[in-house]
Formats: sequence, C-alpha cells, structure tokens
Amino acid sequence: MKPSHGPVPALLLAGALSWGAATSLAQTEATSSPGQPIPGTQGVSPFAGSVPAKLVPVVIPLSLREAIDRGLRQNLGLLLSSADIGAARGQRWEQLSALLPHVTAAPYIADSKINLAELGITSLGGVKIPPSVGPFSYFDARVAVTQSLFDWKSINATRAATQNLKSTEYAFKDARDLVVLAVGYTYLQAIADEARIETAEAQVKTAQALFDQANDQVNAGTSPAIDGLRAKVELQTRQQQLIQAKNNLAIQKLTVARVIGLAPGQEFELTDKSPYQPFEGITTDEALKRAFASRSDYLAAMTDVRSAEFSRKAAVAGYLPSLAFNADVGDGGAHPSTASQVFDVRGTLSIPIFQGGSVHGDVLEADARLAQTRERLDNLRAQIDSDVRTALLNLQSSADLVSVARSNIDLAEQTLLQSRDRFSAGVTDTVEVVQSQEAVASAHEQYISSLYSFNFAKISLARALGIAEEGVKEYFKGQ
Repeated sequence: MKPSHGPVPALLLAGALSWGAATSLAQTEATSSPGQPIPGTQGVSPFAGSVPAKLVPVVIPLSLREAIDRGLRQNLGLLLSSADIGAARGQRWEQLSALLPHVTAAPYIADSKINLAELGITSLGGVKIPPSVGPFSYFDARVAVTQSLFDWKSINATRAATQNLKSTEYAFKDARDLVVLAVGYTYLQAIADEARIETAEAQVKTAQALFDQANDQVNAGTSPAIDGLRAKVELQTRQQQLIQAKNNLAIQKLTVARVIGLAPGQEFELTDKSPYQPFEGITTDEALKRAFASRSDYLAAMTDVRSAEFSRKAAVAGYLPSLAFNADVGDGGAHPSTASQVFDVRGTLSIPIFQGGSVHGDVLEADARLAQTRERLDNLRAQIDSDVRTALLNLQSSADLVSVARSNIDLAEQTLLQSRDRFSAGVTDTVEVVQSQEAVASAHEQYISSLYSFNFAKISLARALGIAEEGVKEYFKGQ
C-alpha cells in the first residue's frame, strides 16, 4: 500500500500543525518566562540591579551560596541601603550638635577713619567739628564658647535622630535578606530553565525516534501518511520548545548576572542542580514567634514609631523655654601692643511667647507622622503573619506536588513505552503515541515547576522568618 497524494494529506497536515501549535502554546505558558519581577522586592527595584565587578576572562563556576555572597557585595539595593546609614549618621550629628558646645575664635584688627558729615554730624553743641575723624584702630582676639544648658526640643530631636539611625541599620539588615531572596529567586529560575533544556533535549530525541519509526512504517505501507505527519509535527514542536528553553536560560542568566554584579558579558556556569531535600517542619506559632523577633523590617518599623514619638515631643517642646550659656575671653584694645584682657559671660533664658502658630503646625505634622508609622507597623505585622503562613502552605503543597510529579513521570513514561509498542505492533496509530509523549513532557514540566516552587518556598520562609542568610545554609545543606 503506497501513501496517497492529493488534497487529503494537505488538509491532514494543516490540522496536525494546528493541533501541534496549540499543544506547544499550552506547554510554553506552563513554563516560566524570563524577566519576571522578583518577589518581595516590589517589582522593578534597586535589588534587581548591581554595580558590576571586573570582567574575568574565564568561565566562572557559580553555586547558589557563591551567587548570594556576590550579591551581598555588589547588589545595588544593598549598596544604597548602606549609604542610607551614612546619611542617617550625618543627620544624627546635625541634631546632636545643638546640644554640644560650640567654640569659635575670630581675632581681628582694624584701622578706620570715619566721615562724620556722611552721618549727618557737622556740629556738636554749636561747635563746628571736623568732617572726618581718625584714623583710629581696633584690636580684639577672643575665644567664644556657646553651650545649650537646657533645650528640650533639641534633646528630643537628637533622640529621634538616634532612633532613625537604628531604623536605618535594621533596614540595611532587611536589605541583606531581600538580596538573598532576589538572588535565590533568579538562581533557582535559571536552574529550572537548565532542567527544562535537558528535558526538551530528551523529548526531541524521543520525537525523532517516533518520527523515524512512523516514517519507516508509512514507507512500508503499514501506516497511513497522517501518522508520519503527526510524528513530524511532534518533532518540530519539541524542537521549537528546545529553542525557546535555551533562549529562556540565556536571558535568565543575564538576570542572575545583573542581580549579583557580574561584569557585562561575563561567562559562568551554574554548579547547583537543585536536588530535592526534605524540609524539617516548623509549627506556625513557632515560625510567627521567630519572625516577630528576627524580622529586621519589623524591628525597623517599631524603631520608626519611637523616632516619631520623640519627634512629636520635640515639636511640643517648641512651647517651652530654653537656657543657654555664652562666654568669651581674650585681649582687646586699640592696638595689640596696648591690649588688655577682656571677657564676657552671660546666661540667656529664651521664653517663647508668640511664634505665629509655627509650633502648632509642627505638632500637627508630628502627630500625622506618628499616626502613619503606627499604621505601617500594624500593617507590617499583619503582612509578616501572611508571609509566614503563605510560605508554610507553599512548602507543604509544593512538597506534595514533587512527590506526585515524580510518580506521574514514571507512569507517563510507562504509558509512552506501551504506546510505542502498540504502534509498532500496528494496534494503534501515532495519535496515542503523541498524546503519551505530551503526557511525559507535561509530567516533567510539573516536576521541574514543583521542585522550583519547593526550593523557592524554603528561601521565602527564611525571608519571612528574618533569617535569609542563615536559612540558605540551613535549608540547602550540601549545595
């Protein structure tokens, strides 16, 4: 029996191509796409960038821990957070300077001649005086000291700045956790993309074998031409998925390089392959207790509340009097040779009486900022509770999915083997074989996705608990 020709095979080819394209699209949507926002970093953020290191003319082996170490050195979000600490220290010193003594020295010597007529002085007691007086000289060399003895506003402003510095330091620690989360997300995505390439290559080989087998049977006249067409569409579909998988990995590696600060064009290879390692469970109550004690963003939020409380006290202190001490001592006279010791000592009590409502305005602003910080703290507490519960749920569900996906791979591969045997025996056509191969591909994709989800859930839990750096070492032992 020879294969037929004419319009019928053309229609069959069109139908097979449409079916194969739909299948390819469905599987492409199931895989991860590169360039997605990094979870936990509010989409596009400094944590997605870095300050690049120098180019190394070799291929760098890169493990997950090494990637995290590089990110903690080069990630832009962390570098900016470190600079914020320096700015907060500067602000604290600005506030503290109001409470510390100020010492100045401004010696001067002057030689002057004054035009009295310019000042409107032409006579004194009916006696005409010269139009100008001088020259005459001045000399004064003193050291002046100014010290605030009591200023409740400056005291509380300094306390607020101190709390703000602590908040910035906590924010820096939280930024380190976010870097670990960002690096872990991009690195695990790259590992998953590598696994998809290996799976796609295996599926191309299987599809090639099916095509060769179907083509032989069509040529032998034991199978209709449509079996060969289906097998060819399946082969080309798998080849397309392999091309797309390689492109996804290349783009994802660029994302990894940007997050951890590799030089543009730096070549590297991922050394970790993300094996499955069971997670030792932790109860929700234990996790929440640990999170509220360790989360740096929560500690920073509490410190922000204390800073706002001191800022309000500083605003209210605008109604209170302040006491200052001023003194200067040195030499003064008409000339340095004739100068004698001079000094001045005074204490000043400043009592605000009416300031045009500026203090009232400061208090209203401070009240608003205090309310905002308290609301942010309450919101963050609820968010942490949600983060912890979500991470624990994801861990449990993804662990179950990994187990099911493993079993599905075995079943799907057995089904594919039996379908190919049935096709070889002439009991069935390529529809059953192609469907079995689709099931194998789907099972592998589900396993890769669930394994990625499981490993990322562990990093997410470490972040939710506020122990991202320690958690990676604890949850990814041996990698």
